[in-house]
Amino acid sequence: MSSLKLRAVRKSYGNVEVIKGVNLDIKDKEFVVFVGPSGCGKSTLLRMIAGLEPITGGDLEIGGQRMNDVDPSKRGIAMVFQSYALYPHMTVRENMGFALRFARVPKEQIAKQVNAAARILALDPLLDRYPKELSGGQRQRVAIGRAIVRQPEVFLFDEPLSNLDAELRVHMRIEIARLHKELQTTIIYVTHDQVEAMTLAQTIVVLRDGIIEQVGRPLDLYDDPANQFVAGFIGSPKMNFMATSVVASGKGSVTLELTHQGKTAITLPLTGPLPAIGDKVTLGVRPEHFELAGSGIADIALDIDVAEHLGATSYIYANTASGEQIIVEREESRHELEQSGLSVAIPATKAYLFDAAGQRLR
Repeated sequence: MSSLKLRAVRKSYGNVEVIKGVNLDIKDKEFVVFVGPSGCGKSTLLRMIAGLEPITGGDLEIGGQRMNDVDPSKRGIAMVFQSYALYPHMTVRENMGFALRFARVPKEQIAKQVNAAARILALDPLLDRYPKELSGGQRQRVAIGRAIVRQPEVFLFDEPLSNLDAELRVHMRIEIARLHKELQTTIIYVTHDQVEAMTLAQTIVVLRDGIIEQVGRPLDLYDDPANQFVAGFIGSPKMNFMATSVVASGKGSVTLELTHQGKTAITLPLTGPLPAIGDKVTLGVRPEHFELAGSGIADIALDIDVAEHLGATSYIYANTASGEQIIVEREESRHELEQSGLSVAIPATKAYLFDAAGQRLR
């Protein structure tokens, strides 16, 4: 079993606390992605699981065994780093088998495990090449192969694709997803790229400032974010946010005034606690959810700044009268978008609402 449990895990450097009491359960054979902005603590948390950083407080369990003080080499974990860290004077075969040779594994067994990993990663023709003779994607596959040959219970990936170009990143995402399906082992993957998180993960853990903001399946986080931070971080392009205020509240609904629309008022149903009149709130709408003008709860007139045409879809970057930037996803012909203005409607059923602290109200 390669399940993991984190219980009130903390990490401090002197008086600075960077991981602030994380609780998390990771199932056996699950693909979990830690995602968040730079400095949120995701790589530190991964290194604590690997044993490369001591745990200041709390408990780490792997397979039901407490691992806080267990040597990294005995945790049943293999880690793939952002840098390939291949030995330049060794062939691919020697790089992949180095850890096994160091552990005094018999030569026949090393050859068997290296060849098996090479087949999985399509590295067979490259086994006798040196790192300088490989592309970036091939080097990263060798680094992954070096982890596979150890036959770990848990794989840890620390932003492994950040050094690759866009096309290689897409290719390697597919390779890593295929690897998980074939090996059927637990993978914990760290990235700041929410597109990687959405496409790879079975479960996403969103971190900010050393705490977990939300845990869930990718589309659950996309459709049902717990707060404004998660709503703005998950999704590309990100959710649009419009500042507004409450002008009426009661009987299961609130009425808002869109300040950039003068006195335009919109009413939204709410099932939870109602904000008070005068409270500042934020209205959220995803780019693809805007409707045709006249079909929603309020129309917004926009000045088009830039249009990105991606073939079947276009992204329109526009500004409201008050200067807020709005991103609209449209499927119309690009010729219909070669204009200076655009009018869209806020959807009645897919508008989000957040209070002044960023907590979701609707």
